[in-house]
Amino acid sequence: MVSSRYAMQRPRRPRRASTLAAACALAIGLLGTAQAAQPGATGDGMARTGGPVQGGGTDLLSYEMDFRELGALYPLQLRGVDARNGVAFSVRADRVVTGGQLRLLYSYSPALIPALSQINVMVNEEVAASLPTPKEDAGKPLEAVIDIPGRLITDFNRLNIQLIGHYTLECEDPMHTSLWANVSNQSQLTVHTQPIALRNDLALLPLPFFDRRDVRRLELPFVFDGAPSNEVLEAAGVVSSWFGALAEYRGASFPVRQGGAPGQGNAVVFSLGGARAGAAANGPTVSVRTNPNDPYGKLLVISGRNADELKAAAQALALGNTALSGDTATITRLDEVLPRKPYDAPNWLRSDRPVEFGELAPVDGMTVAGYTPDLVRVPLRLPPDLFAWREKGIPIDLKYRYSPPFEPDRSALNIAIGEQFVRAIPLLPRDGTKLQDGEVRRFIARLMPDGMAEGAEKLHLPLHMLPPQSQLQLHFQYATPGSDCLVTPPDNVRSSILPESTIDISGLKHFIAMPDLAAFGNAGFPFTRMADLSESAIVMPENAGEADISAFLTLMGRFGAVTGYPATGARVIQAQSVDQVAARDLLVLASGGNQPLLETWRSAAGYARDGDERSFSLSDLVYRTVPWLAPDQYNRREAGRLQLAVRSNATDAVLSGFESPLAKGRSVVAISSNAPQGLQAASALLADAQSDMLSRIQGSLVVLRGEQVDSLAAEQTYYVGKLDPITYVRWYLSTRPLLLVGMGLLAAAVLAVLLYLALRARARRRLALTPSVRKDSGS
Repeated sequence: MVSSRYAMQRPRRPRRASTLAAACALAIGLLGTAQAAQPGATGDGMARTGGPVQGGGTDLLSYEMDFRELGALYPLQLRGVDARNGVAFSVRADRVVTGGQLRLLYSYSPALIPALSQINVMVNEEVAASLPTPKEDAGKPLEAVIDIPGRLITDFNRLNIQLIGHYTLECEDPMHTSLWANVSNQSQLTVHTQPIALRNDLALLPLPFFDRRDVRRLELPFVFDGAPSNEVLEAAGVVSSWFGALAEYRGASFPVRQGGAPGQGNAVVFSLGGARAGAAANGPTVSVRTNPNDPYGKLLVISGRNADELKAAAQALALGNTALSGDTATITRLDEVLPRKPYDAPNWLRSDRPVEFGELAPVDGMTVAGYTPDLVRVPLRLPPDLFAWREKGIPIDLKYRYSPPFEPDRSALNIAIGEQFVRAIPLLPRDGTKLQDGEVRRFIARLMPDGMAEGAEKLHLPLHMLPPQSQLQLHFQYATPGSDCLVTPPDNVRSSILPESTIDISGLKHFIAMPDLAAFGNAGFPFTRMADLSESAIVMPENAGEADISAFLTLMGRFGAVTGYPATGARVIQAQSVDQVAARDLLVLASGGNQPLLETWRSAAGYARDGDERSFSLSDLVYRTVPWLAPDQYNRREAGRLQLAVRSNATDAVLSGFESPLAKGRSVVAISSNAPQGLQAASALLADAQSDMLSRIQGSLVVLRGEQVDSLAAEQTYYVGKLDPITYVRWYLSTRPLLLVGMGLLAAAVLAVLLYLALRARARRRLALTPSVRKDSGS
């Protein structure tokens, strides 16, 4: 099975193949990006069939996907006389479809008249099959296997299930509750394909190494001549973060190989000071070559005569790939990249001006049709350190159009964040001054020449409901028209959110209590504060192996997915050079006893390892039974209460966050395990942006034990960001009521003393004037 994901949808975790043949096929083909399979390797979990061809490829690859993996979180509901619902799927550019098959799990209403009702399976609006609705099978779970001709499947496809339903031969309500059918989201779609060899042309990039048609997790091997230096790793980090930015919600992993080209599939090759795969380095060079071991596989070769040229080639690929063409391109000029500014990541909401909805989501997806339309979805990616204390929230200027009802009813525009309801805006009829409860309702909609009504509403989204990656959902809900045999309900109901609607975070400050591993797990913060990671450094283990390097590349891909920009400014060092990057935020990686900094900083980290013995600092966070998400995220420190040491040979991973001992206000996040496999597992979890396990990463110390995530401590000791002096004093005193009372008493005492002294001085002056006044009056 594959693990397919659509943006902002909750995915299932990848399934594992059960045989070596499935694993071998998994490592090549659909993504075309994995290295030669090894026993037990699972890659992205795809199931494949077909025999080998010369070079180790496959003749036939079968993609097997259920509807949940294609974005259907719940069973498909079909309601009414003519209802349809479905899923989208696509085919890679380096595959040709030969056919498909659908295993449909469904049920339908016993009230349907068999002679007038049917269930149609449609691919790109063409009927692939019509299923009858006999009375004897009504109300039962059914299964149908339907062959789909290859001619119906294109690059981008829509598979719809349509219900044509009738429950009476006379007058019927088109939305009667007896008109229903359900399609299970465990229904499976299988697509059969054959590979094709693309030409060696940089103009096709990022094809075939990444294909946006493919919604599965990207798995792309990186090949090095030998043990890579820090500079080579920096170049590889630029490329992996670029591919991570392309992969976005899919996630990306980068297996590492030292030596020759992989046996099958695609790969990225880094060649330093020599020729590789037929590409001689005469300067910073980027080229595409056919994998000598696989006629359908490609090698993206990045080469240079020295480390500086290699980094230049990597930056040219990541930042200027749209200007490359031909099978080889030598970079003759690459000016210094302009520095980024804080919080200017392309994927994040801009902090300097209001942002229109049309900049955040496709405009064509903001218009919906029908009485039960689909949601309008607007993705929101926010910096995790937004400070909205004593603020109403994030302001939205919402503009929308809709088909106005003829009479007042229950029609409304519902607004939600994720699946949390925020508010409802009534959809007013053509006459918008109707009396309700004795009061005239404010008319916010105006009738347009085309008969549509246009409305506007200003509202605020509560910041505590908005995680760093969230989705604004707007649903036009129309009251269902009643049954009327003489009047056919109109089918021209249209609704839209206008793209000039705006959301504005420019008035909010940036301020957050640290360490906060939830901000790191969800948004890579504080490293992603700069889109190019120019204020970050990665401290690699000593003598890093392939698994350690793979974990590093996977994390860089995750940072790229968060920001949408390659990490061109990140530094890679070892522990002995950490003083050179004291002014940066540090990401420390360790797999066993190969990271001296963990021992040096053990008191600050709250965690230490000595062979098989591990020591932890625990706070009351371990007793929390609900997610650690409170409206006041700036006052939630949990003091450490227990020191615990255990001895175990388990391959667990630990995440620890603390203030950098080298610079005040800088952060350290350490990811460590007693084995490279544990470090890889931790990086894979962090790269899976859709995983539910990420929500359990909180506080300052987290233990990853297989599929279990436990937050052990929440000791916040410092703050990152800046507030204006007045706001800071108000906030500071609001979190310390006793200090506020003490300051009030002190101010009252000081005022009383000053008043006393002033009155005493005035009395003395009056007494000093009294004798002279008497003398003058006596004379």
